[in-house]
Formats: sequence, C-alpha cells, structure tokens
Amino acid sequence: MDNRQAIGSWLSGPRAAAEDMGAEFGHRGERLGLPEAGPGSIAPLGRRFGAVLIDWGLCLLIAYGLFANGDRQGAGNWALGIFLVLSVLTVGTVGFTPGKRILRLRVISEDGGRLGIFRVIVRSVLLCLAIPALIWDRDGRGLHDRLARAVQVRI
Repeated sequence: MDNRQAIGSWLSGPRAAAEDMGAEFGHRGERLGLPEAGPGSIAPLGRRFGAVLIDWGLCLLIAYGLFANGDRQGAGNWALGIFLVLSVLTVGTVGFTPGKRILRLRVISEDGGRLGIFRVIVRSVLLCLAIPALIWDRDGRGLHDRLARAVQVRI
C-alpha cells in the first residue's frame, strides 16, 4: 500500500483517506444523537465562523463608539471584553449570540437542554482564547464546546 494513501492528501485529509480504506465514521453529530441535516444537526463551520465575525464586528463597533475614544488598539482590547460579556449573557440566557441568531444557530448542551451558566462561562473564556476554538473533534466541535459539553446546532 502506498503511504500517501494511508496518510491522506493535503486536500482530502486523513479522514477521507480512512473512509476510502473502508473506515466508517458516520455523519457529524451521530455519536451525540443529532440528525445528519436540517434543524438540530451540527452547525457547519462556515456559519459558525460567520457568526463569530458578526459578533466580533458588533463588539468592535460598540468598543470604538463607547469606550476607545478614537484609539484603534484600545478598541480591540475593549472589544474582547465586550465579546466575553456578550457571549456569557446571550448564550447563558437565550442560547445564541446576535451573530448566531442571524445565521440560525443555537448553542445547546450535549443532552439537548440549556447550557448552565458555569459551562457558558467556561465556553466563553475558552472562545476568547481562540486556540481551543481552532481544535476540532470528529464531530466538528471546537475544544471550547467539547470542554463545556456544548454543541452548536442549526435552528
């Protein structure tokens, strides 16, 4: 067997190579009991990234307009704090941020219920650190969601 087939190409990745060799992973979210598509299924990466961009833009606008006094560097620092507060308050109460609502996403617990406030705080702090959000499991969940036992789903 060619080693490149076992490792996968840089385009397809190791998962596609394993699937080509007969491994079955199922659809994303199957291990969590979520449907493959439609409402309640794992949110796609593009939508989740778009929601973060919308929320970050909103936080930058608030920071620049209310706190930074024209200082762009200061606006970025303030925006991170506002992003943390926005995430804790909105996900902790209604289950989504403004960006997630616009893109029809919701954050729920792995068991399908609401996320408790402690788990929302853990998730939000890890999201602000950025690195945990860039490490995914095979269901496409970021490390921040996995550690908080949360799932982002389509509405």
